[in-house]
Order: sequence, then structure tokens, then C-alpha cells
Amino acid sequence: MAVLQNVPPHQRPPWLIRTVLASLVLSLFFAMSSANGQQEGQAFRRALPGYVHRFPADHAAHPEFRTEWWYYTGHLTTEKGRNFGFQLTFFRHALRPLSTQSPSRWAIHTLYFIHFAITDEKGDTYRFQEKVSRGALDMAGADPETYHVWVQDWEVRLQKKIHRLKAGKEDMGIDLTLVPAKGAVIHGINGVSQKAVGKGYASHYYSLTRMQTTGVLHWQGHSYEVTGQAWMDHEFGSNQPRDYQVGWDWFCVQLDNQTELMLYIIRHRGGQADSTSSGTLIHPDGSSEHLLLSTFQVETLGSWRSKKSGTIYPSGWRLTVPGKKLELNLVPTVRDQELTTRKSTLVNYWEGSVRVKGSFDGKKVQGKGYVELTGYDAKFRPDI
Repeated sequence: MAVLQNVPPHQRPPWLIRTVLASLVLSLFFAMSSANGQQEGQAFRRALPGYVHRFPADHAAHPEFRTEWWYYTGHLTTEKGRNFGFQLTFFRHALRPLSTQSPSRWAIHTLYFIHFAITDEKGDTYRFQEKVSRGALDMAGADPETYHVWVQDWEVRLQKKIHRLKAGKEDMGIDLTLVPAKGAVIHGINGVSQKAVGKGYASHYYSLTRMQTTGVLHWQGHSYEVTGQAWMDHEFGSNQPRDYQVGWDWFCVQLDNQTELMLYIIRHRGGQADSTSSGTLIHPDGSSEHLLLSTFQVETLGSWRSKKSGTIYPSGWRLTVPGKKLELNLVPTVRDQELTTRKSTLVNYWEGSVRVKGSFDGKKVQGKGYVELTGYDAKFRPDI
């Protein structure tokens, strides 16, 4: 690391040495994954058409697939009306197929990551934290039998039909209870959400699009009783992105007429959208419709440059689904909601809460949502 070149090794703080070692290991890991992902991925189970989701069993881990994540985003309000957004994501990535994993508790066969972020709308403030663990000795894990995923004392678990989230500490933390108001929505066609042309370039992907949320938010030394709405995504598969794909724009929206919308656009190196990009429109009764790329448009209304990474991200969007007479404008609640994850996944991306206004079938609507933007930063170069 450049800042350590003139510091003798015995004077370097232990936490910094651990960070450097973690960066080295993860850099090597991701380089190997990129080079050998297709070959290694064949030893893992692929996401293929015909998969039948079963709940609550499918909330739990699927170790036969290489990559899996559980993604929670939401909006919280204190008793005095102060608004916050939150993101809590658990990632699982297998280093070797289930059939070749050692039963030893010391074995390193899976990596676990957590990204946790809070957006304070009133304070125009955004903070994030991250954790990474090798999973040995039960320091982290994802139970394939019951829904329980954890890294140290940060966790998500299912208790009957209630989702419990815990992360962070007194200066920035959550302890939340989430109860689904609608059933799970399966994205894609015939059990798969396609991410590129070709067999197996897909994931199994579902969402709980409206979850009644209560609990406690810890922020800057204060604890707040909060209520709100959350969204949960769960996705698992085994294939890496194609070499011509650079990132994606993902949108989730909760409208005040009890309708939800999810859209994603996977971008090619030339800027065009992958033909497999798609979405889902969820009606108030919980029924849903698959949206092909040809049925919706995403227009960028502005941009924002990060002072931390120098990355230029889109900022502000217009989503339209002409066939449904749906037009929405999305505005970030805070412009800077960028994660620069130097201690875990080593990528920069923007993930933030947005306000939503527009019209649906001739009637005015408003709501809240979250947007994720990946692949806009330059290739990561660790300062080592």
C-alpha cells in the first residue's frame, strides 16, 4: 500500500495489516473468478428454466449454487417524522462446489460479505459499513435448512413469517422486524430471470415487495423507534456476467396505490442495453406481470460526480411503461449514496433511496424506492 512504503512493518497497526491482507486475498480471488468463472461455474448448479420456488424453504441458503444474495432496502420514519433510508445486503460466494467442500470447521470454502448503509434525509448524510468473513469456525454462515444468514453479530433470520434484521452499533445500527404484506413475486419467465443470452446465464430471483417494518434505528448516538416499508430481494445462480457486460441499473418502486415496480437494465460496453433486461409490475392484489425490455424506457435526467472515487453516476430518472400508462420521476433523497467497498467486494457502486412522483393510468401517484448503479467506476486498482 502506497501510504505504508516509508513505515517499518513492525510499526504498522494490526488493523491496517489485516486490511491489506484481506485486499490481497480478495483481489486474487476476484481475478481468479473472472478468469475461470465459466469453467468453475459448470461444477455448480446452474439457474435453468423450470425451477419451482417453494416458501419458506427458498428463503434459506442454496449452497449448490455459486453466488447468492439477500437484499433489503427500505424507508423508515421516526415518531417525530424524520426520514431515513436503509440498505442491508448479505452476500454468499462459494469458492468450490458443495461436493468438494471439506467438512472441517476450519475449511475455507465460502466467503460472506455484508454491506450496510443508512441515508439521513434531514441531515443530507449517508454512511455505510461493510464486513467480510471466510465462514470458518461459524464466524459467518448461511443455513440451508432455516433462513438464517450471519457475519459475526450481524444477521437476518426468519421467525415464523417474520424477518428479523440486526446490524451495526450504537452510532449506526438497526434492529428491525419485517412482516410481508404480499406474497413472494417470482421475476422472469418459467422460474428464471435471464441476465444474458445463453443457457444458464440467469438467476432464480424473487422479491417481497412490501414489508411492514418496525423497530429501532441507532444513529449518531441516539436511538429512534421507527416504522416504515421495506423491500427484500433474494437471488441465486452460478454464472458470471458475460465479458461484454459492464454493469446494471436496478430500480424498485413502492407507490401509494399499493403497486410496486422492479426494472433492471444490464449495460454492454458500448452502452446499449442487453436484450434480456426486464422488469415486473406488481398489482395491489399481489399478482404480477413480466415486462420485456421493449415495453419500458428508462431516461436519465442528470448526473453526479463522486468526490471519493471520481466516478460519474446518473442521477434522476424517468421510468415509463407506455402500455400501462405509467410514468414516474425518481429523485435521490441524498445525492451522495455511493459505497466504496475497499474492505469487502472491492467495487464502487451507488445504491440509494429515491422519492417518486408521477402518474399511473391517468391518476397521480407518489412513493418511494431504491436505485442501484454498478459498473460506472473505473477498474479497481488497490493501492498496494
